[in-house]
Amino acid sequence: MDFFKYIHAVGTGVKGNRDLTLAESKEMMESVLKQEVHGEQIAAFLLGWRLKPETTEEFRGVVEACDMFIKKTTVPNTIELGYPFDGKVNNPFMFPLVGKILENSELGLVVVGDDLAPAKAGITLKEVATNIELNKNIHYFDRADFFKEMHDLTGIRMRLGLRTGFNTIEKITGVASSEFAITGVFHKPFVKKYVEVFSHRYKRFALIQGNEGTPELFSKGRLWVANDGEVEEFIIDPQHYGINYTKSWEKITLDESIEQLNNPSEEFLKLARLNAAVYLFVAQKASSIDEAFEKLNG
Repeated sequence: MDFFKYIHAVGTGVKGNRDLTLAESKEMMESVLKQEVHGEQIAAFLLGWRLKPETTEEFRGVVEACDMFIKKTTVPNTIELGYPFDGKVNNPFMFPLVGKILENSELGLVVVGDDLAPAKAGITLKEVATNIELNKNIHYFDRADFFKEMHDLTGIRMRLGLRTGFNTIEKITGVASSEFAITGVFHKPFVKKYVEVFSHRYKRFALIQGNEGTPELFSKGRLWVANDGEVEEFIIDPQHYGINYTKSWEKITLDESIEQLNNPSEEFLKLARLNAAVYLFVAQKASSIDEAFEKLNG
């Protein structure tokens, strides 16, 4: 195929750039995943696409192409937690603690890990998941096993060294066919894009202003829940629940992250319960976050 037409569409400047159609985006992504084009061409497209920037229609086409390669395993009664693949730098992952808190709730957690992707050099979810004993209600999937084609692009992406459109779409995979999903979002304009691309794939889809782009709330932030085409916004303040956890602004090591999970402080445990309550609410196991939090502390 003539892949240059896609590079030309996103890389010729403001006057010459154009948006790709859904069909074009799907074809482009299929060629990239099969690596039918040179690595330099893939990197050139990703850079131009980011600067153009990407549209919802293009993201939809890319996601549809990914569906053709992802090997899914149905895990009922789960919520998919969409984490970025560039890791966490300053604070520990919380999902292993949340899993323990939810072990009697009939709600499982689905998490996905892989090797480090750009742009920040954080501790990856894979490093944590493979260095700690996870509760049986946490279902960890390694992307190298179920979506090798995306995994195999890691080298090209790391040599490019920049965030691209892949960072946006790769957090939500649908690998376990979960009915519910939640992912983190940095900027409010991306809420609309995520909802338009992913909400129809789940019974209930949510986004949260999580720590370092994760679906883990560490401080006051917003939660957006999409349901039947409507998006409802909630403000969540840990202090409202008597939580006074102080985020770290210092770089954390893997050993330090594991230590905080194995021997959590009381405030960190409270924060994990609040996040567990959010997931129960999103998964319709409670009518409100307050109700879920009370149950978990009962």
